[in-house]
This record gives sequence, structure tokens and C-alpha cells, in this order.
Amino acid sequence: MPSSTSSDQGDDEEACILRFSDLDLKDTNLTNPSIDLKAELDGITKKKYSFAKKKAFALFVKTKQVLAPPFECKEKWWKCCQQLFTDSIGIHRHVATQHADEIYHQSASILKQMAVTLSTSESLRSADRKNPLKEYLTHSHEVSAWLPDISCFSPDLLISDHNCEEGEVLLYYCYHDLEDPHWVCAWQTALCQHLHLTGKVRIATEGINGTVGGSKLATRLYVEVMLSCPLFKDYLCKDDFKTSKGGAHCFPEMRVGVFEEIVPMGISPSKISYKKSGIHLSPGEFHKEVEKLLSQASQEQSNTILLDCRNFYESKIGRFQGCIAPNIRKFSYFPSYVDKNLELFREKRVLMYCTGGIRCERGSAYLKAKGVCKEVFQLKGGIHKYLEEFPNGFYKGKLFVFDERYALSYNSDVVSACSYCGAQWDQYKLCSTTQCRQLVLTCPACRGQGYTACCVTCQDKGSKQASGPTQDSFKEECECTARRPRIPRELSQHAQLPVNLEPGPTVGEDGPLLV
Repeated sequence: MPSSTSSDQGDDEEACILRFSDLDLKDTNLTNPSIDLKAELDGITKKKYSFAKKKAFALFVKTKQVLAPPFECKEKWWKCCQQLFTDSIGIHRHVATQHADEIYHQSASILKQMAVTLSTSESLRSADRKNPLKEYLTHSHEVSAWLPDISCFSPDLLISDHNCEEGEVLLYYCYHDLEDPHWVCAWQTALCQHLHLTGKVRIATEGINGTVGGSKLATRLYVEVMLSCPLFKDYLCKDDFKTSKGGAHCFPEMRVGVFEEIVPMGISPSKISYKKSGIHLSPGEFHKEVEKLLSQASQEQSNTILLDCRNFYESKIGRFQGCIAPNIRKFSYFPSYVDKNLELFREKRVLMYCTGGIRCERGSAYLKAKGVCKEVFQLKGGIHKYLEEFPNGFYKGKLFVFDERYALSYNSDVVSACSYCGAQWDQYKLCSTTQCRQLVLTCPACRGQGYTACCVTCQDKGSKQASGPTQDSFKEECECTARRPRIPRELSQHAQLPVNLEPGPTVGEDGPLLV
């Protein structure tokens, strides 16, 4: 679905963007974002905001479309928040009342995209005359032209069940400038519905980032389509897709959206670009570098740092030996972590890694921009590719994943412990307090005794809720997050996690918010 607008709206759109950019789009105190935002806009700008909001609303609703049963194939159905809607009024009412924040931020994204379109319109018109690829895509702009033919396959082959042997999960990303991310969004939505895939796909002008699950046939077709699409075929290869056992059941639904960044670091891609990332090391090259680091008598005196770019709850259940694992809750804190611990990296060679490599692309670019490191390297393909080649290498423990599996196991090492008794344990469960979305490590013995919350505060709140009426306005405020500094300061390279696999007691330690 293209995001272009008529040329006679240009001046008004530019005014709209200038006014809109002055607003705080990250203000979490907005009780009704749409109403509060429109109150600050003048008449002309309100008109443009309304256009963006309608487009955002339509795109969001379109992503929720599902195939109706064959006997009602002419009908459009929608699925959202595990609810099925058979009429447009129902889904529209649901989206308007339950997803106002998402529509608000999507509207902001569309307005920003309009600004980019305005600022580059003249150069694009000139380039279009010499760009056969864009002309080719324009003539085939209907997303249906870019869907694979599945008429020769049985529906049963495309739809996976809970048997992991029958299904698969794909993890991939591609940094590549996209002129019309909203068209890509509509295409990806249609493609995933066509193949009965679930998962999450983030699209931005800087590229695409996806995790999708389905049958092995569906994921194979998805890869083939991505590799043949003119937008990506020169930038993606088969090796860029990491695979693991799973399926459509690993995700509650399919979510596709347009964002400013394909991985949320919190800094505009125009300021820190993936084009200035660190040096990529293959799993074999990275393995040799870690081996050299661990063989040194004193790692503190070494000029090399092994840095985990993931969140604390990911590194808690699995990590490279001898790494520094920042105690941060989400990747958008990583730039502040670097700023606060800049001396730690001065005159050092930094080896960075993350799950699949995407966070290192811009994380390494940010670290390089500080100008304090000797060199910055990153693990190509991330831990995922490393474990495929070295399942019993220097990475110990499980690999955390952002779906209902929580973790993948490549070796038998356990590097974490039960939050209550300190026994070795690495299987996350959600906190039992209904509104809390934190993860907790609780062994079977402790769960059997009723210890199922992430901390004492939540355990107490859970007991009170069980004996009284549920409060929809309940806000999770547990001691887990209260006692953790938002941006930790590392005292020295002693901050490296121990090489040995015997975890000490971690009574009262918490799990993360799933964001």
C-alpha cells in the first residue's frame, strides 16, 4: 500500500511535519494520545494528522485479516488479541478502544515518512526516469502479484500444528534503504497470511527485521519469495535466515508494522546508521578471538573486551565465557550504557555479539562513533549462527528467544539458578501475578510450594487479588525493577561474568519485562 499523496498537498504537508516534530511522541503520560495530540494542532495540521491516522488505522486493521472458512470465503474476518471478529464494526471498535497507542505511533511514523517523501521528492522523480526496478515494481504494485502460487499444495502442508518436527521458526533481518516501507508492510501482511505464518515483522526506511513461524513448507516458500523479490534479492542470501524448531504456535498472532527503526535502539537511523557498523567476524573467526582472550592469564590486563549487547534476562540464562553482560532491561538503554561506561572501552578492541546480529549492526556503529575504541568487531549471524557451528564452544547455557518458547538449547550447560532456592535452573515462566509481565526462574520444587511470582511484592499482590475483585487499573510496581539501576556503571573489567558454570544463590533476583 503506497504512502504517496497528491502533489498539491505538498506545502500543507510540510507545515504539518514541522509542527508535528515539535511534539513529544514518547510522552507516556498521554491518557488519550489522539485527543491530546489534536488539541495542539492548528486546522491545517489537524487535516494532515487525520489523514495519517486514517491510514494508520486502515493498515493496522488490514494486518489483522485472516482467511474465513471456505464456505464463507467471500467474507473478511479479523483476528486480534486472540479474539475473532466477523464484521468490520467489531474489529474497528476493538482497535479504536484497545490499540489507541499503536495507532498514535503509527500515525507519527506515517507523518515522518511523509516528511522524507517531501524532502526527497524532486530527486526521486529524477531517479525514477533511470530506475527500472522502481518502474517494474510500480507496474506490479498490487501485493497479490508478489505472492507465491500455493494452489498445488494441500492446505494441511501449509498449516503447522504444535508438533515442532513439522514446523519451523525463521529469524532474519536485512538493512537496506526502502523508499516505500508502507507498501512493504502491506505486502508482508498479505504474504504471511497467504502462508499461514505468525510472528513479528518490523519495517522501516532502513530495512526489515522478521521472526516468523509456520510449517516447513510455508517457511521455505517465504524464504524463496524474499530471495526473489527485487527489493531484497541483491541484499539477502539463504544463509541470512536462521532456523529453529517451532511453528506458528510459537506466536499468538501475526504482527507487521512500520517503525522508525527495525530494532528499537532509540536513536534515529539518520544519526547512527547501520552503514557505519563494526567489522563482521564469521563464527569461526569469532571463536578464535574468544579462545585467544580466554587463554590470557589476566583478562583484566587484556586489550580486548567481549561485550554482550542483549538484555540482562537474556544473558542470565546463556552467555559467552568471560563476557561483560550489561544489566540493562532493553536495547534502547544500550547507548546510555556506553556513554556511562565510556572509559571501559577506551583503547580497547571490542568483540560484540547478540542473538542474530541485528542489534550489533547499529550498536557497534554507536560505539564506533564515540571514537574511543581501537577496533570494534561483531559476530556475523549472532549467537544463532555460532551455535550452529560450535554447539559446545565458548557459549554456555541457553539462547533466549522472544516468543513462547523463551529459549533454545544447544548444549547441556546450566548457568543460571532458581530465584528462590539457588538450585540450577534456566527455564523461564511468567510471573503468576496477572498484570505483571516479568519472567521468573522458579524450579519445580519452589513452584510446588507456591513461589510463582517474580518477587515478594508480586507474590503478595497476587494473593490479595486472588481473594478480592480484580482491578483493571492495577499497575505493576514490584521491587524487581525498583532496585535495579536503569543504566548500570561497570567498575572495571572485573564486571565480566565468571567463566565457571556453577551459579551462586540468586535469591530474590527477578525476571524482565517483556518488551
